[in-house]
Amino acid sequence: MGLITGHYVVVLLVFAVLIRLVAGKKAIKRDGKHLRNPPGTLPLVGNGINFLQSRWKLLSWFDKCERQFGYETLSLTVPTLPPGVLISDPHNLEFVFKHEGLFTKGTFVKRRSWDLFGNGIINADGDFWRLQRKAGLSFLNTANLRVLTDVALPQYLREATIELKSYVGGDKVDLQHIFHEITTKLMGKMAYNMEMHADDDFSKSFDYASGETAKRFQNPLWPITEFLFGNKFRRSVNIVKDFGQRIVANAVEDRLTDNKDALLDDDQESKLDQISGSLIQSLLDAIGNEEMVADAALTYLSAGRDTTGQALTWTFYLLMKHPHVVAKIREEVTQLLKSKDLPLTADSEELDPTLFTPSSMPYSMAVFYESLRLFPPIPFEIRQCQEDVCLPDGTFLPKNSVLVWCLWAMQRSKLTWGDDADEFKPERFLTGEDGKKLVSRSASEFPVFYGGARTCLGRKMAEAIAVQVIPCAAWGFQFKPGFEGDRVSQTSLTLPMEGGLPVWVEERVGGDRKSGTEER
Repeated sequence: MGLITGHYVVVLLVFAVLIRLVAGKKAIKRDGKHLRNPPGTLPLVGNGINFLQSRWKLLSWFDKCERQFGYETLSLTVPTLPPGVLISDPHNLEFVFKHEGLFTKGTFVKRRSWDLFGNGIINADGDFWRLQRKAGLSFLNTANLRVLTDVALPQYLREATIELKSYVGGDKVDLQHIFHEITTKLMGKMAYNMEMHADDDFSKSFDYASGETAKRFQNPLWPITEFLFGNKFRRSVNIVKDFGQRIVANAVEDRLTDNKDALLDDDQESKLDQISGSLIQSLLDAIGNEEMVADAALTYLSAGRDTTGQALTWTFYLLMKHPHVVAKIREEVTQLLKSKDLPLTADSEELDPTLFTPSSMPYSMAVFYESLRLFPPIPFEIRQCQEDVCLPDGTFLPKNSVLVWCLWAMQRSKLTWGDDADEFKPERFLTGEDGKKLVSRSASEFPVFYGGARTCLGRKMAEAIAVQVIPCAAWGFQFKPGFEGDRVSQTSLTLPMEGGLPVWVEERVGGDRKSGTEER
């Protein structure tokens, strides 16, 4: 259901007239000429009505803009907001990535996301941003990633496999919840040394608060609507903030007890215990202020668990639509097992996920990248100009103007990805004579991991999770849709699937594994 209602439209129209009467806006120009308007631009309200639509319809509108105008920079007009533009040209985006100091989150983004994320890295700039990024790099070092791939992830993946088995021949299961549980446990244990689950009060409250925060970017009258109808949002934010304080308090207690010094042997569980809570400890070292540490912890928690879990959900949604791709994943597993002289009929719980790496499973990685291309976890980005600046295409942006790019549309562009851009085709990320070498696309063409100084810290972590989860789940199980029609995303800062991904589960056993290519 969209954000738009009759009373919103009336209020917006009245507000737009007042704004236009009181103060006109200075139009953004390119080479001295006015920019063209996107489809559906209306007098007075500009694109305000478009932004009041549901997230799914808004993404479709961005896609329509790109299909109609290609790489051309367009004017974005909402009466209550600064002047803005929509960019689609990779050259313009590359310029933005290279000039991070000119294009920051700014007051436009911070004002809307502050209640939920506060001083977290999403809102931070300058030295405070660098402190948080340094703490994140410390957490995601090579040694910690090795513990993730060799110890923590196999453990939680095995638990997920056992849960999936319990649904064989029985009720439907929500795959989104299964994947979200894996990533929540991983972040909870490794980053914060806490037991966390996808269905606890914090997770539910965060999901709701994220959706309401996202609406602030679409509804220019959000202060009014939240004042009248925002009680649930305020309660959810309080629960989230209380949880952030619990994370910090738990970390401080860990420091006082200092019970990890003796864990220096090679036991697998000891290795995990040795690094548990390493992110929050790094944040405490870097920042000190416990309130700010809590904000930083909550931001990293969202980035680490939500985006990867959602990406896996959309991946398996696509795989159910393309069984020939599933067959290729299973064939890749088969060939790897044969090369290791391992049995092809092992129980899914006994399959060793540590065998699966980006280098050993290039096709599975290509599947993940292609899913990210079509369903980017962060579907669009917003920045604000800190001073007057001119884009490579000649568009002049005055200080404080807003710049938007939509990954959803850019990563479907036929100008960038070819005439088959709408198709789910993992092979586009592979090259070489045997088609087994991964292609590296530039950040400006494939900005799903952002680019420049703010390149995603968790990329290797996300890839490590995906390259184990995708082949293990595809090898051990056959999933059939437990829903009708197409799935869509609910309104959120990320891209969660509305209603989850309900599926029927069948276990693949015996001869079904011998070739790795049969479909039930």
